[in-house]
Amino acid sequence: MAIVLQILTLFGALGMFLYGMTLMSEGLQKAAGDKMRSILASMTSNPFKSVLTGLLITSLIQSSSATTVMVVSFVNAGLLSLAQAVGVIMGANIGTTVTAWLISLLGFKADISVLSIPLMAVGFILSVSKKSSRKNYGEFVVGFALLFLGLTFLKDSVPDLSGSPQALEFLKQWTGYGFWSVLLFLGIGTVLTILLQSSSATMALTLVMVNFGWIPFPMAAALVLGENIGTTITANIAAAVANVSAKRAARAHTVFNVFGVIWAIALFNPFLSIISSIVTALGLPDPLSVDMVSLQNSSDAAAIAAGSTSVLYGVSFVHTLFNVINTALLIWFIPLIVKFVTWLVKDKETVPEDNMKLKYIHAGPWGAPELSLEEAKQEIVHFSQICKEDFMNVREAIHETDPVKLDELLKKLGKYEETTDRLEYEIAAYLNKVAETGEMSEESSRRIRAMYKIIGELESLGDSAEAIGRILKRKQTHKKEFDSVMLADIDEMLTLVDNAIDSMTENIQAGYMVIKNIENAFYAEQAINECRNKLREKHIASIETSGYDYLCGTYFMDIISELERVGDFIINVSEAILEIRRK
Repeated sequence: MAIVLQILTLFGALGMFLYGMTLMSEGLQKAAGDKMRSILASMTSNPFKSVLTGLLITSLIQSSSATTVMVVSFVNAGLLSLAQAVGVIMGANIGTTVTAWLISLLGFKADISVLSIPLMAVGFILSVSKKSSRKNYGEFVVGFALLFLGLTFLKDSVPDLSGSPQALEFLKQWTGYGFWSVLLFLGIGTVLTILLQSSSATMALTLVMVNFGWIPFPMAAALVLGENIGTTITANIAAAVANVSAKRAARAHTVFNVFGVIWAIALFNPFLSIISSIVTALGLPDPLSVDMVSLQNSSDAAAIAAGSTSVLYGVSFVHTLFNVINTALLIWFIPLIVKFVTWLVKDKETVPEDNMKLKYIHAGPWGAPELSLEEAKQEIVHFSQICKEDFMNVREAIHETDPVKLDELLKKLGKYEETTDRLEYEIAAYLNKVAETGEMSEESSRRIRAMYKIIGELESLGDSAEAIGRILKRKQTHKKEFDSVMLADIDEMLTLVDNAIDSMTENIQAGYMVIKNIENAFYAEQAINECRNKLREKHIASIETSGYDYLCGTYFMDIISELERVGDFIINVSEAILEIRRK
């Protein structure tokens, strides 16, 4: 029973560590999510900047998986090129080594659990603040405290192997097969990271095991290399339902890490010798010769401390040096990596109907709500482009005189109306899921509310296009035709509507962080209203002239009025974007 309780305590401590890591990462993503998006968008102009950006963001949010998923989602949304994404992923791999150093420097040197409870008190005080940014930082602080509290429980729940030599012998039998043992522990590190979905958690376990003498330093180094392969699975899972570009970004992460592990395994002994030289240069014992079990059975506290520091620093140096060297080698070959993953993940054959479906949203949210809203934004841009195509069909239908071709165009307008209905529903369903994923910043809440309004207005554009189709059908039934003057007037109005849609799409694409005013949309809507007034007066004046077909004129004005309504829907979209900035 005691063994079962000890095992459950071990898993519970690991769960606390993982939850703390997740809470800390998501808290900082919510507090600084938009800033991180700005950094990603502006600081990736060359490979070196991309690497520094990935390093910076991962060091802040303490999760390479979160950074990689963020990068994959941005590639999916078309905000980052594949080459930029590869550079950021390389930097993320270096940034994630900060976690190992935090654990090595703090987790085993001092009783961090003493500070964890006061930190939770600070985090709680911040979390009850009315200001959303303070709440998010409170979440970060609580996550940080839970992370180290979980690590403390993890250390305390590790069985005492000095009292159970049989368990030690069981482990040792797997370390005595030379290079095959290295490959075995490489595989264990990979599988463990896949199961835990966190290289940081596996790293924490590795540091605990090597510190207590469960495994020797070389096997711990092999575990670290395996963790670098296992951590790529998260991004590949996230990209499984994404577009081709996102899949390629995830594969690039795998290619980068697998290549690194291949050279590290091929040069395993020389690589460990370099690590050994660095650690001994710091005045510590050689980690390759440290026997933590023997040391812990001795009474020499200084020797135990020096040996512990040596193996912990050794494992941390393996993690850091591996990623730094790998990045230094492969940063020059980013274009080649891009070509390879482009060959590896082929482009899908596209059909015209594909453009009528969701393009960027393929599954549930990406994690933190702030991250998922970029997909929603790009999907709404795609939605507006479909509306632009819809009104190109409206123009064609107005000019069509062949009854058969007109019927085909009217069916197409009906299909577009169904498409806009479906897109509104699917994007709204996605936004509902994003809102349910967790507490979000006030700014993100305003974004979601604005997006609901925007997709509603875009759906109304599809309704208006179909309404014009019904007017044209009635005109056809009564065998009426617009004369050249009427067609020219409608074309003038349609051109203004096209300009307004372009302004609307430009504002959606720019987003609330860039847009300062909506003068482009305002002037476009004003031009539509003025044209409508001018054409209405012209219609009234024409009624009094002989030869003017009143019924045909009525259809003409019905179309003009509907196009004026379209202008109202369009300006509402830009106003909703601007409303996000207002607190």
